[in-house]
Amino acid sequence: MVILSISIAILYLAVIAAFTFGFDKVKPFNLSDVAAKTRFSVVVPFRNEAENLPQLLKSITALNYTKQLFEIILVDDDSDDDSVKIIKEFIDTISTEITKTNISLITTKKTSTSPKKDAITTAIKAAKYEWIITTDADCIVPKFWLDSFDEFIQNRKPTCIVAPVTYIEDGTFLGRFQLLDLFSLQGATIGGFGLKRPFLCNGANFAYTKSVFNTLNGFEGNTNIASGDDIFLLEKIIKKYPNNVYYLKCEKAIVFTKPQHTWQQLIEQRVRWAAKTSAYNNWFGKVTALIVFLTNFLIILLPFLAVLGLFNLKIWVYILVIKLHIDFLLLYKTSAFFNQRRAFKSFLTSFFLYPFLTNYVALRSVIKGYQWKGRTFKK
Repeated sequence: MVILSISIAILYLAVIAAFTFGFDKVKPFNLSDVAAKTRFSVVVPFRNEAENLPQLLKSITALNYTKQLFEIILVDDDSDDDSVKIIKEFIDTISTEITKTNISLITTKKTSTSPKKDAITTAIKAAKYEWIITTDADCIVPKFWLDSFDEFIQNRKPTCIVAPVTYIEDGTFLGRFQLLDLFSLQGATIGGFGLKRPFLCNGANFAYTKSVFNTLNGFEGNTNIASGDDIFLLEKIIKKYPNNVYYLKCEKAIVFTKPQHTWQQLIEQRVRWAAKTSAYNNWFGKVTALIVFLTNFLIILLPFLAVLGLFNLKIWVYILVIKLHIDFLLLYKTSAFFNQRRAFKSFLTSFFLYPFLTNYVALRSVIKGYQWKGRTFKK
């Protein structure tokens, strides 16, 4: 058990250290004064987002980008609250150029058991422009969001772009815990690109061309899985166009979203994310997930074995200290990029709590389904 534990700890150290190295390999992208050229169709699927839509719509009207070069497609997925009413009133009452020519409201055409994938597919079929950008209804997009994508596209000529997402700081421990958790995901995302092994993305800030989506037959092959509209599509694009997928490491492109309000909501969200892991095709992502899971499992298991006299407690402490330091390094680099270092106020508490949460979520995702947006999804 000692040799196995040390081996797993070394693998974890190597993986996180590699992500830290890869993080710095992805250079920041800074905006310059370049004339806008790219046309975008921004896709926003939504279901029961009456609470969040006003903030999103407000941020959309504040976009700096040339109004004639983009459209916003809001896709209703059977909302039974005031979401549709809010959008219609917004379009009717706000007399700005953007609302009269750029925003459209459509309804999802269901063709599978994955509502969000159906919503995105419906929108892409209706999209007027070549570049598709997806975001979520609970997000706030920055003023120079589309400018960032446009300059990056002109500069790199990509077919797919993964871009940064973070949480709005709410001053609570739960909020800081989620921020640190998201830093680990964003750090691994950016690090993966730096290592030339991209395997993660977030549909709240994800762009690709309509022609690529159609060439790959969209989400075909994973529509039986409710979530994963972002990562499964990324995997398909990487397989077909491995040299044309980039990470947009630009502060002006950061999309902000809301953290979950309760621990129960957080668990349901994480179970939803974990449920799709077994269906990943990217071996690097699978190995990384396994190493992270085993390390967190050992953090919980080894003290109990030590109490029973089956393991040396000092070795557990060494593993714990190694994990703490390498985690801190990656998270700190990521927090510096997002300018959200205040989350480290809860670093130590979150560090010890995280293994329990992640193991519980992993177990839940294996044995039962989850609830999301008023719907129940079976395993």
